[in-house]
Amino acid sequence: MPRKKKVAEKAKEISLESLKPQAGSRKKKWRVGRGPGSGNGKTAGAGNKGQLSRAGFVHQRGFEGGQMPLHRRLPKRGFRNLFKKHYATVNLDQMAGFQGEITPESLLATGVIRKALDGVVILGRGESPAGIKVKAHRFSAEARKKIEAAGGSVEILAR
Repeated sequence: MPRKKKVAEKAKEISLESLKPQAGSRKKKWRVGRGPGSGNGKTAGAGNKGQLSRAGFVHQRGFEGGQMPLHRRLPKRGFRNLFKKHYATVNLDQMAGFQGEITPESLLATGVIRKALDGVVILGRGESPAGIKVKAHRFSAEARKKIEAAGGSVEILAR
């Protein structure tokens, strides 16, 4: 019973005016650059001279201190198409054991392709299994001809 009484008394004492931060939680701001006697004068903890010691300096990617960066020194040749599509390629001979419907998901599940990338393209190397339905994003003319000649069908998927 005495414990409840103490808690009740403390609850009465607490008000917005009586609230104070916990001891040691509020530190005084360290004033730097106030002379050699302060222990943190002259360079004020920023090291020596130069742009790295300035306030607000942000290191950008590839920055080499004003020296010509490597990516600008190296020669660039040719053209890189940023919008090029990368397809996972599958040849007809890789689908030898398949029956029924072949989709990009079934090719992934069986390990014929590792990633679907921007789509799956079927190429014409080898012979097509009989009576299969192949769904892919692209087909070579040879692959389409061999699949249809073996009694199968081709369906082009949208990207």
